[in-house]
Amino acid sequence: MSVTKPGAATGSGYGAMDKILHWLIVALLAIQYVIGWTMPDIHRGTKPEGLIAWHLWFGALLIIVIVIRIVWRLTHPVPLLSDGTPAWQNLLARLTHGLLYLTLVVVLGLGWANASARGYSVSLFGLIPLPPIMPEGSRPGMAAGDIHSFLGWCLLALIGLHLLAALYHYLILRDRVLQRMLPH
Repeated sequence: MSVTKPGAATGSGYGAMDKILHWLIVALLAIQYVIGWTMPDIHRGTKPEGLIAWHLWFGALLIIVIVIRIVWRLTHPVPLLSDGTPAWQNLLARLTHGLLYLTLVVVLGLGWANASARGYSVSLFGLIPLPPIMPEGSRPGMAAGDIHSFLGWCLLALIGLHLLAALYHYLILRDRVLQRMLPH
């Protein structure tokens, strides 16, 4: 008799912890994009106040949640698609998920590096500070902000691809890929 860990994936579906972390990241990213689009442009001398501070706080929270998500995913693997899925779809699913994780980590790291180079404190809602990862005023850290913005758009495109694939499985293939990540 096998014992299932609480929150672990069962069968070919995702467990409660997988779903919680997935949808928490979705919600945090939605908040980050809204804040990012509405906050003022950051220039030399811009203070990390208002929406900029909120963007930094939610970014720090996303860093923590994505680290937990990656550790969970590595220690609790689940098949992306069912056994009867063509090999090319499994490969494409793995590549897309890998790119999503990689791009998200890089976007978060670049934002953190840029904040560090600007001398901004990155913390969890002003309570728990994260250490700077770039020296204040460093050229690579300052350049990281532009790359952060560009890759933010790339991440959004990957999220759109991910959503389209889920809808393709639901509406065209009529399989249960999408339902595996929905709450029950």
